[in-house]
Amino acid sequence: MEHFIVSARKYRPQTFKDVVGQQAITNTLLNAIENNHLAQALLFTGPRGVGKTTCARILAKMINSDGTETEDEDFAFNIFELDAASNNSVDDIRNLTDQVRIPPQVGKYKIYIIDEVHMLSASAFNAFLKTLEEPPKHCIFILATTEKHKIIPTILSRCQIFDFKRITVTDAKDYLKYIAQEQGITAEDDALHIIAQKADGAMRDALSIFDRVVSFSGKNLTRQAVTENLNVLDYETYFTSTDFILENKIPELLIQFNETLSKGFDGHHYIAGLASHFRDLLVCQNEQTLGLLEVGEDTKLKYHEQSKKASHDFLIKGIELANDCDLKYKSSRNQRLLVELCLMQLASITFDGEKKNSKHYIIPASYFKKKGITPIPVSIPKKNSDSKNELSKNSTVKEDNNSKKTQTGNSSQESSSLSNTPLPKIELKNDKRTSGLSLKSIKAKKEHLIRQMDVVIDVDDLPKETVAEEAFLKAWKSYIKLLHKKGEKIMASILEMDTPKLVDTNIKLTFPNDTLRVELERAQYPLMEYLRKNLRNYDLKLDITVNEEASKKYAFTTYEKYEKLKEKNPNIELLRNTFGLDIN
Repeated sequence: MEHFIVSARKYRPQTFKDVVGQQAITNTLLNAIENNHLAQALLFTGPRGVGKTTCARILAKMINSDGTETEDEDFAFNIFELDAASNNSVDDIRNLTDQVRIPPQVGKYKIYIIDEVHMLSASAFNAFLKTLEEPPKHCIFILATTEKHKIIPTILSRCQIFDFKRITVTDAKDYLKYIAQEQGITAEDDALHIIAQKADGAMRDALSIFDRVVSFSGKNLTRQAVTENLNVLDYETYFTSTDFILENKIPELLIQFNETLSKGFDGHHYIAGLASHFRDLLVCQNEQTLGLLEVGEDTKLKYHEQSKKASHDFLIKGIELANDCDLKYKSSRNQRLLVELCLMQLASITFDGEKKNSKHYIIPASYFKKKGITPIPVSIPKKNSDSKNELSKNSTVKEDNNSKKTQTGNSSQESSSLSNTPLPKIELKNDKRTSGLSLKSIKAKKEHLIRQMDVVIDVDDLPKETVAEEAFLKAWKSYIKLLHKKGEKIMASILEMDTPKLVDTNIKLTFPNDTLRVELERAQYPLMEYLRKNLRNYDLKLDITVNEEASKKYAFTTYEKYEKLKEKNPNIELLRNTFGLDIN
C-alpha cells in the first residue's frame, strides 16, 4: 500500500509563482532579492493557512541560490525552523543567539524561521531584542504569527512587516480545480465553490476538506456529495425558502424549516444563510455589483432568475428582518420560535390578501377570484355644492322627523314646520389636524362646541316651549342614567350632588367649591343639547353658583358621619349606649 500524502503537503508551493492569492507579497520579496534590498528581520502575519510558512521557506531557499545548486537542494544546514509555541523560554532564545554567531557552512546566509512568534514570553522577547536589532551579516530572521497584536512594539519596530490576506473564494476554487485535474478527479464547479467557501480564506483548510470529500465520493465530486459530507445547507434550500416567502406560503415554509432542523442544522446557521442569500439576490439586480456574487456559473444563473421575482424593497426588508433575528438569536430563550416568527414576517412582506382590499371594489378582489366572477368597478360620484346642500337638507329633515316621533301632545303642526327648516352648517376655520391628547385639540373642540351652541341659540325658529318642573327633573335624571351607562361615573356623581331648580329658562345649581363648577362647565354642551332637544326649549341655560358654606353639610370625619346617621335615626344613640360602642 502506497503511503498517502495529504494535498496540503503534496502540493505545497516550491516557488513564489505557485503561491496562491499573495501576488503583492511574493512580487515584493522577489524584487528585494534581485535588488539585494532584503531586510534582516521580516515578520509574516495573517490568518492561518494562507502561506506564511511556505513563503518563509521559499525565501530562505532563494536567498542562498546562486544557480549552481541541484534541483533537490534545500539548504537544510542553513535553514533553522523554531516553533515558539514549545520553545518560548529565555534559555531557548539564548541558545538561538549563540548559534547565530556561527557562519553558514554552505551558501551566504543562515535563515531562522520562528513560527508562532507571539507565543514567546515577555522575558524571551526582551532577550531577543538586541540580536534582532543588530544580527550578524550572514543571518536573517523570518518571524511568522497569526496574532500580531500580541507581539510587543519593540519587536515590531525592528521588523519589516508583511500582512498576508485571506485567500479569495475564486482563487481557492481555481487552485482546487487544478489539483482535481492533476489527480484525475471530475469535480463540479459548484462543489469546488462550496469547499472554497467552507475553508473561509485558508488554503490549507480547503485542501484538507478536498481530501475528505474525495475520500467520501471517489473520483466524481458532485455538489450533493459535498453538501452531505460537509453538512452544509446548499443553495437549493435557500432558493426554495425564498420561493415560499415570495408566494406567501407560510405552512410550507415552516415545514421546510422543520426538515432543515431534523437534518441536524442549526437555526442560527439557517437564518444567517438566508440573509446572505437575500444579499446575493440584491447584488444580482445591478450589473455594477454582479462581480460581488461569488458562486459558480450554474448557480449564478439561478440567482439571476430569482432576483427578477423579488423587488428591491422586499430584499432590503428581508435582509433587515433576517439580520435582526440573527442578532437576537443567542439571547433568545425560544430560539426556534424566534426564527419561525421571522419567517412568517418575511412571508407577509408581499402579502396582498383580504386584509389589503382593492380600492376599486366594495368586495375584496380575492373573493371574486375564488367564485370566478369578474368584478365591476364602482366610480365615486363628484361632489358639488348643490349635492352638499341637498344632502345636508335631507339629513336635517331626518333628524327632525326622528325627534318628532318622541314627542307627544298637540304640537304636530309646529314640529312639521320646524322639520323643514335646515339647521345652519358649522365649518371649522382651522382644518389642521392635532393630537387628541394635546391641549390645543381640547381647546379647539371646546371652541367648536361653543360656536355650535351659539349658532343654535341665534336661530329664532327653534322651539321654546314651556317646561314643567316634573318633566325637567325627569329629563335630568335620565341624562344621569345615560352617563352611568357610558361609564362616565365622575360627571354623573357631580350632577347628583345637588337637585337643580328651574327658574324660567335658567337651571340653577349650587356647588360647595369652584372645582365642581369648572368640571360641569366643561361638560355642559352635551348636557344642554340633551335637555333642549328632549324638553323642546332652546332657551335653557345653566346658572351655577358656588357656596362654600354648603360644603359643611358633607360629612368627612367618622364623628360627622355618625352625627348624620343619628339625625336620620335617633335610635342609633340608644344602640351605642346599650352596647358601649366607641366611634372610631
